[in-house]
Amino acid sequence: MSDISVSQDFSLDKAAITVLGLGHIGLPTALGLAELGRQVIGADDDAAKVQRIRAGDPNFYEPGLVELLAKHLKSGQFQPQEDVAAAVRAGSIIFICVGTPQKASGQADLGQVQAVAQVVARNLNGYKLLIEKSTVPAITAQWLRRTILRYSSRKGGPEDASASGAGPVEFDVASNPEFLREARALEDFFHPNRIVCGVESERARRILENLYSPLKRPLVVTNTSTAELIKHAANAFLSMKISFINMVSDLCEKVGADVGAVARGIGLDNRIGPQFLDAGIGYGGYCFPKDLRAFIHLAEEHGVDFGMLQEVEHVNQSRVEVYVSKIRQALWNLRGKILGVLGLAFKAGTDDIREAVCLKIIAPPRDEGCILRLYDPQAMPNTERALPASQQISYCTSAYGAAQGGHALLLLTEWPEFRDLDLSRLKSLMEVPVLVDGRNPFDPGTVRQAGFEYVSMGRPDMKPAGQHSHPGTLAASF
Repeated sequence: MSDISVSQDFSLDKAAITVLGLGHIGLPTALGLAELGRQVIGADDDAAKVQRIRAGDPNFYEPGLVELLAKHLKSGQFQPQEDVAAAVRAGSIIFICVGTPQKASGQADLGQVQAVAQVVARNLNGYKLLIEKSTVPAITAQWLRRTILRYSSRKGGPEDASASGAGPVEFDVASNPEFLREARALEDFFHPNRIVCGVESERARRILENLYSPLKRPLVVTNTSTAELIKHAANAFLSMKISFINMVSDLCEKVGADVGAVARGIGLDNRIGPQFLDAGIGYGGYCFPKDLRAFIHLAEEHGVDFGMLQEVEHVNQSRVEVYVSKIRQALWNLRGKILGVLGLAFKAGTDDIREAVCLKIIAPPRDEGCILRLYDPQAMPNTERALPASQQISYCTSAYGAAQGGHALLLLTEWPEFRDLDLSRLKSLMEVPVLVDGRNPFDPGTVRQAGFEYVSMGRPDMKPAGQHSHPGTLAASF
């Protein structure tokens, strides 16, 4: 594709924006900026992905994304292309939204970020503001600056390395970490709790303030390393809350307490808050596991003891065995048993199965000879590519199909439609009506009245032998 023309006179209001990387962060960001009235070029070197986006297919499920994509393909505010170099030349404000996958060591792999910096360096044709949106460890912005200076064809002498980017190489680097939750990415773009902007120059600060002013949300302006650290610290803290309530959940089962009531009791304290206090099978997905490990690795590199976060990871990893042990306790011998599985995505509202706890949970029963009948409203195509159908594994068109002939039903993802299932109908379809609930959307009394043997997480239905069972008082919400 030929270069898109770029004005020689930089104007905050008229500046073209380029978003590099059109995945779960880049595409919602690009379309959000287009909705704010900006001219946005979305670039990705995956030509097949770009072709699908041009045809109106985002490549992944995210509520509202198809409609917003169609709107701005039609309006012309969003232009997808596969020529990354041309997109860099066309944009004055460049968002980096490429992947930062995890290495075996836990360290973030910044190879794609470095590659982007080299492309930018070789295509400087006027002032550029390069903005990190990808989740990266602290001091990455400094390496971006150094990489651009090293590879720029327009670089001059040592004076080019000035903090403001002044001289033959004219650019700034900023950090603007994303806080877009999958399944709520567009909502989070337009209604963020805060917008974090790490800058090293007044010019970069003014551009970011102008860019986000239509949202009328609080701006936290810091230096770049602080902004980078805020993102990792936020995800680590939320991971810690999830592991904390799951640890408490295990104790609740031993002493006959209700983890739902405990969570409500502590969540009403405004110093704690109710979010991320739903006991269950633990966190998964692309962000939390990867970002926590990268944060721990960063601390180790700098000689800081992050033992507490290592324990957070340990508690989360143990949830798989905790849940699988519940299946074994309910069914005794697993070989030949038919398990209906409700939920494959790592969370409701997405088709993303990366680091999905659900897939880790079904592996032991599969290896022990269970027959698995799987259903998810969105994630079955992705799952089937990773776990093809076989004599042991089948994909069903509904939750009721997954329950057919089953010896147990496993609820693993908190899709709202599962909460509204007809329990009597489910029971009538099953060989043995056992429900092993990994998300706690149901009231235990209601499920038992429908004729199920009910096993949940951290609630009074799981008592040591001989203890009296009290009716559940609260059902955890989705």
